[in-house]
Amino acid sequence: MMLNEEILNSSKYLTREEIAKRAPSVFATKPSVDVSDKYTHIPTERVINDMEALGWKIIEAKEVKARKNTTKGFQKHLLVFRNDDVVINGNDGDTVYPQILLTNSHDGKNSFQFQAGLYRLVCSNGLVIATEKFEDVKMRHMGYTFEDLQVKIKDMVERLPLTVESMNKMKAMELGQEQMLAFAEEALNARFTEKELKRIDIDINELLQPTRVEDGGNDLWSVFNVVQEKLITGDFNYRAGAKARKGREIKNFKQDMLINKRLFQTALSYAS
Repeated sequence: MMLNEEILNSSKYLTREEIAKRAPSVFATKPSVDVSDKYTHIPTERVINDMEALGWKIIEAKEVKARKNTTKGFQKHLLVFRNDDVVINGNDGDTVYPQILLTNSHDGKNSFQFQAGLYRLVCSNGLVIATEKFEDVKMRHMGYTFEDLQVKIKDMVERLPLTVESMNKMKAMELGQEQMLAFAEEALNARFTEKELKRIDIDINELLQPTRVEDGGNDLWSVFNVVQEKLITGDFNYRAGAKARKGREIKNFKQDMLINKRLFQTALSYAS
């Protein structure tokens, strides 16, 4: 998703001070004044403490921009958790860390939502998993308990082999040149609307050009990661009419997560 060079080191966990600097809304001790009297406030910090007790610590924190002054400091935020005891070591040396992504807000608009992700150590690529068997897990603020959280996180971890299975299928599938071009072209739909694609021209071959030697294969996993990284980081050029432009990096975490889910789903359709 979405993860950057700052977290290449798998053991680099964020301190409370670092989290507060990146996403102050995480530590709101009371809800926004916009919420009703029936709203139950469960501080995100409480979930952080509970996740740490389960062995999951934070490696990234972000928040969206508040649209109103009354929601500033209470807006939607993202925390990315990793447990260094949970790691996938591929036979090809590709190390992948499963992650748990938590989104929440203190303005009454969001429940706790957990999603699974994968982080490739070789290129700091973060991927959000999207499959029918790996649905997002939601928890309401009302009635939140550590025991319920424990059950839900345990269930997510137990389903990780499904993700490994999907990854191995992608690695085992070799793509011909036409298939690679077709995949990259279809992947553009994850980031651009149909209207946008009609007015811009992107060099598909450039989109398929690996950034590093490790991603030079023509298996689906390698091709997927090359395209995914370029679309998220904006590492591509395009033409809009007569103007040549550089792609922009996706910085909004909600857009980042949505694009990643769409890309993962597209890759799975090729692997099935």
